[in-house]
Amino acid sequence: MDPIKILWVDDEIDLLKPHILFLEKKNYKVTTFNNGRDAVDAFEDGNFDIVFLDENMPGMSGLETLSEMKEKKSSTPMIMITKSEEEYIMEEAIGSKIADYLIKPVNPNQILLSLKKNLDHSRLISEKTTLDYQKEFRKIAMEMAMVNSYEDWVELYKKLIFWELELENINDQSMFEILESQKVEANAQFSKFIERNYEDWFEPKADRPIQSHTLFRELVVPELVKKDTRGGSELSKAKPVLFVVIDNLRYDQWKVMESVVANHYKLEKEVPYFASLPTATQYARNSIFSGLTPLEMEKQFPQYWKNDVEDGGKNLYEAEFLKAHLKRLGLNIKQDYFKITNLTSGKKLAENFKGLKDNDLVTVVYNFVDMLSHAKTEMDVVKELASDDKAYRSLTLSWFKNSPLLEIIQQAQKLGFKLIITTDHGTINVKNPSKVIGDKNTSLNLRYKTGRSLTYEDKEVYAVKDPKKIGLPTINMSSSYIFAKNDYFLAYVNNYNHYVSYYRNTYQHGGISLEEMIVPFLVFNPK
Repeated sequence: MDPIKILWVDDEIDLLKPHILFLEKKNYKVTTFNNGRDAVDAFEDGNFDIVFLDENMPGMSGLETLSEMKEKKSSTPMIMITKSEEEYIMEEAIGSKIADYLIKPVNPNQILLSLKKNLDHSRLISEKTTLDYQKEFRKIAMEMAMVNSYEDWVELYKKLIFWELELENINDQSMFEILESQKVEANAQFSKFIERNYEDWFEPKADRPIQSHTLFRELVVPELVKKDTRGGSELSKAKPVLFVVIDNLRYDQWKVMESVVANHYKLEKEVPYFASLPTATQYARNSIFSGLTPLEMEKQFPQYWKNDVEDGGKNLYEAEFLKAHLKRLGLNIKQDYFKITNLTSGKKLAENFKGLKDNDLVTVVYNFVDMLSHAKTEMDVVKELASDDKAYRSLTLSWFKNSPLLEIIQQAQKLGFKLIITTDHGTINVKNPSKVIGDKNTSLNLRYKTGRSLTYEDKEVYAVKDPKKIGLPTINMSSSYIFAKNDYFLAYVNNYNHYVSYYRNTYQHGGISLEEMIVPFLVFNPK
């Protein structure tokens, strides 16, 4: 392997001979100059891996030399060395994107540490991350065999996401494949857990997680209301609330967006909750705003609720559901509801957000991520851009950084709004087809079906013969529901091969998986 080439510029370079000999013994090749002008000329012609640069030189200063070198090759890491600890020099050097900053006198080990940090950084992190995950692998496997509560599943899923994000930054495909196999096993065990316990969550006084229909009452209302000293309650006028529901947002997608929000808001509370089945917008999101199960919505609001096979939009009355819910809760507040489905409406809300400063609650449903998952199914260019979970996260982050939603959040922060971010459900990349047969009135979703006389693979779905037991309405007396487990998608026998080819490796929702059901709920205070 070729030695690392170092360019070292210092007007007292002769005094650094011991340092240079030390590095040469370590197989580094060091080229030296005692002035900035000659160093810049050599830097332009040479292929140096890193530069050490004295700040205080006669003639052309270190900062001037740094500036010229950066103009020629901005990607080469540069380490500033100076006698001065004056703050303005540090700030100017850091503002010029130096890789490190050392104060004289420096010893050889400091130099070596800086070299490793900047040149071996990726390799060292990769090796440490791989070693750490190898240790954690056995622990996760043991936890998976023992997990038996919804709280444990939340913690296990968060741990898997942590390692997925850590491993995606290193070049070790074998480790990533091991993690993927753990995720598959985790989803298989999670599906069994849901099959055993989900029906019980609808029993009175059951030990159950927060679900779609209890989310607003249990998690949003406490942020709108403050207790008074006499044990009663009153509206909190101090901090209005911006309640953002990003459709179809997975927990891992949120984790890559988190640092962007952190520039404007400080995280106060993180409460992952369980999206109700089916993990589909017309069920889960309507439940959030109505505070009701789909069965209760059908009974109490027949004018708003539509079943799967009925014509017309299934999410046209969220604002009405929310108004009725607030009235039921006895909350007489000033509030507005906005659904953003395109760039124009997003920009309009961002521009006019100041006009909402006197509201107690502003609710924003933002639909981009759901559109992205559908576009991956239908558009070749998006299939390329979101080919796997890593790319899907990256595309979501890129959208968020440049979206009107971020502008809305920035406006809210300036006006002193508390911020809540959540979603209605997640989504999963489906890989394996599961054969299903139904009549012409069977619903079309790929991750769940409802209808009469359904024929299916027992081990690949969770079947519910009596939907009322899990808060779901039925199209007719003999209708049942089936929910795809793991990464299965439900494929009709007719035209099977074309169907499977078209939908494999697309993002779908409606069924049972960690990705679809365990989703984020976050509360922030403005910075």
